[in-house]
Amino acid sequence: MNIAFLAHDKKKELMVQFCTAYKSVLSKHTLFATATTGRLIADNTGLPITLLLSHKQGGHQQINARIAYNEIDLVLLFSDPNSIDPWDDSQIMETLRHCDKNNVPIATNLGTAEIAIMGLQRGDLNWREMMHGKPKY
Repeated sequence: MNIAFLAHDKKKELMVQFCTAYKSVLSKHTLFATATTGRLIADNTGLPITLLLSHKQGGHQQINARIAYNEIDLVLLFSDPNSIDPWDDSQIMETLRHCDKNNVPIATNLGTAEIAIMGLQRGDLNWREMMHGKPKY
């Protein structure tokens, strides 16, 4: 499975802690992240991550494009509900829209991310493999 990570500045440490806790699950998948978030995850966990552009330089758009082409199977986007940046809000809404259009599960907080990662570990997201033409067996 291809997993994308995005996190607001105030949620980056939480994302690193999450990835540290679930390193054994995440290590079995292909990981993508915007630049700063990905670098922090990789440096703290040793997980191999494909780094995209930073958020403000178009990293969000790169992830959205991969979602649109069915190249992402799960999005973990830890957002700061107290952010007042309208640009951030519009980028999050665009990612949510892409996920909804393409039936890509998305988690925007720790609780939902834990449910998603547990489901991933159990194989609940294996139906996504059909999108890539891979057999489930």
